[in-house]
Amino acid sequence: MLQSLLERIGTSILEFSTQAGDFVTVSGHTFVCILKRPFDGRNLLRQLQAVGVNSIPVVVLTSLAVSMVFAVQLSYGFKQFQAEGLAAQVEGVAVVRELAPVITGLMMAGRVGSAMAAELGTMQVTEQIDALECLATDPVHFLFVPRLLAAAVMLPLLTGFAVYVGDLGGYALLVGVQGSSAWVYGHDFYKLLSGRDLSIALTKALVFGLIIALVGCWRGYRTRGGAEGVGNAPTSSVVTSSLWILIADFFLTKLLLV
Repeated sequence: MLQSLLERIGTSILEFSTQAGDFVTVSGHTFVCILKRPFDGRNLLRQLQAVGVNSIPVVVLTSLAVSMVFAVQLSYGFKQFQAEGLAAQVEGVAVVRELAPVITGLMMAGRVGSAMAAELGTMQVTEQIDALECLATDPVHFLFVPRLLAAAVMLPLLTGFAVYVGDLGGYALLVGVQGSSAWVYGHDFYKLLSGRDLSIALTKALVFGLIIALVGCWRGYRTRGGAEGVGNAPTSSVVTSSLWILIADFFLTKLLLV
């Protein structure tokens, strides 16, 4: 009984170590390939549209909903202490530092990361990636690099857009519903913020974008097992990306706020 348990634990540790090593190797190869030529600009533009432009409706809806819900909670909480004026200030700090980058990252992990894993997984099981290798084309350079660059560029832009939408969501709730002063809200929302807070949010978004692209492409690239494997790749990509986004958010917050 004990021996069987130890064997399972050892097997899990070895499997995790193997996958971690493979991910690091593929990620390092991807970063090296960024500097290689030829550079497929047309493919990059397609990925910029897929990652960024097509994700705008999702970012708008999620940012608006989360910021309004958060404003409701803040308004109710501060009302207990007759400090309703602090709601806009705390809303601004929360949206810029945490809500905008994290919510955007998690939504993009579900929308973009899963799509990358499914697309590359389908190419893997249908031997399209093998065909690229037969044509002396590096699959990592051709498939990973445009997606990585697109995620690294568009995630910070989407996060900045999410901050603006979050501002509008808080305004709609606190001013339109609660009856606060529009001028006071506009002043208080940014009262506790500085350019450093925005730079922290954009740095987090950049890291989240790299995580999403690398995990999504790697999961798709290592897909095995036909249709079942293609179905498992997006799920695994979303779970892994979301977990590492939350872990990275904690450590980035500790490092960047010091």
